[in-house]
Amino acid sequence: MAASVESLHDVLRFGGLRSVYQPIVDLDGGGVVGFEALIRGPAGSGLERPDQLFAAAKQAELVNELDWECRATALQGALDFRLGTSIPLFINVEPAALSTPRPSRMDAVFEAAQERLNVFVEFTERSLLADPALVLTSLARVRSLGFGVALDDVGADPASLALLPFMEPDVIKLDLHLVQQHADREIAAIVTAVRADVERRGALILAEGIETDVHLDRARVCGATLGQGWMFGRPAPLQRVERVAATHIGHTCATSTPLTPWELVADWPTRRTTSKELLIPMSHHLEQYGLGQTEPTVLISAFQHGRHFTRATAARYGRMVGSCTLIGAVARDLDISVPGVIQGGIAAGHPLEREWTVTVVGPHYAGALIARERPGQGLDSDQIFDYVITHDRAVVTAAARSLMQYLQPS
Repeated sequence: MAASVESLHDVLRFGGLRSVYQPIVDLDGGGVVGFEALIRGPAGSGLERPDQLFAAAKQAELVNELDWECRATALQGALDFRLGTSIPLFINVEPAALSTPRPSRMDAVFEAAQERLNVFVEFTERSLLADPALVLTSLARVRSLGFGVALDDVGADPASLALLPFMEPDVIKLDLHLVQQHADREIAAIVTAVRADVERRGALILAEGIETDVHLDRARVCGATLGQGWMFGRPAPLQRVERVAATHIGHTCATSTPLTPWELVADWPTRRTTSKELLIPMSHHLEQYGLGQTEPTVLISAFQHGRHFTRATAARYGRMVGSCTLIGAVARDLDISVPGVIQGGIAAGHPLEREWTVTVVGPHYAGALIARERPGQGLDSDQIFDYVITHDRAVVTAAARSLMQYLQPS
C-alpha cells in the first residue's frame, strides 16, 4: 500500500486522473438525458479503480484533495467536449471536501462549469448520518452555485429512508443491485417511501445497475423513469449523442433552513399556552409514537439547557437507539453522553435557549411539539410555554432540519 500512496502523490501532482462517462437514459423513449462522470486513475496501475484511489487517499489523509481533483477532472472533460447545458452531468462528492477551500487553480474550471454545464452533485444518505450539519451546509452551498442535487445508493439501507426529506434531492438514484438484496417486504418499504417523496416534491427516480430486461421491468415497477447501467452503455470517454431525450431534469424547490423551529410557528393562530408540567407527557407521547411506527424515523429534540437532558431522559433516548435511524439532542452545556445519540451544542444567549422542541420524521409520518418559554417565570418547574403541536409534514421537517444544523459529527 505504501507504493500506492506514493503513486497517489504523483497522480495528484502530475494530473494522472481521467474521467469516463456513463449515459443516463429515458426509460420510455431510450434517448440519453445525461451522463454520470466516473473517475479512473492511470490505466493498468494499482490506482486505476476508484476504490483503490480512495483507499490510498484515506491512508495518506488526502481524501479532500483527491475529491477536488476528481470533480475538476470530470468538469474539465465535459467542458472540453462542449457537453453544454442541455444534457445534465452528474458528479460525485465527499461532503467533507466541500468544507475545505477549493484550490485556487481550479477556480476557472468551476466558474466555467457554472456557466456552461448543467451539473448535478451526488450525495449519499450515509453522509448525512455521519455529519448532519456539514451535509446540510454542503447541500446549501451546492444549490447556491446553481447545481442540482442527486441522492445516490438509495436502498442500501432501508432505515436511511427516513433521511430523504432532509436531503430534498432533485433525482433519487435507486440501486437495483442493493434493492435486490432485501426481502420483498423491505423492497416494498423502499419503493413506497421513495415514491411518496417523489409525489410530494416532484423529484425523479433513476434506477442504476440495469443490465437485463428483467432489471428494466423491475426499474419501471419501482417507479423509475430514468435508467443507467450496462444495458444502455458502459463508462467511456464522451462521444456524440445520437439520440437526446426530451425529458427535462429540473431542480426542485429546496426549503430554506430557519435558525430555530419557533420561527416556523410564531404567528400561528393555533398556538396555545400551558405549563411545563403539562407539556412533558405530550413530549413523551410524541417520542414514543415516533418509536412505535413500523417505518424508520428521525428523532431530534432541543432541551434548552443540558440540565433538562436528565439521566432519565438520557436513558429513555438510549433505549430508542437502534429503533430510530437518527437520534439527536441539542442544548446548551449538554454534558451527558449517550452512545448512538448525536449531540449538538448552542452558545449562551442563543434563541434555542428559550425553545423546547421534539420532532419525529419518517417517510410517511411527521409530528412535532414546538414550544417557547415565556420570560420571567422563575424556576424550571414553574415555566410557562407558548406551544404548537403539529403534523404538518413540511413544518415538522423544517423544524427537524433546523435542529439538525447544530448536531456534531458522530
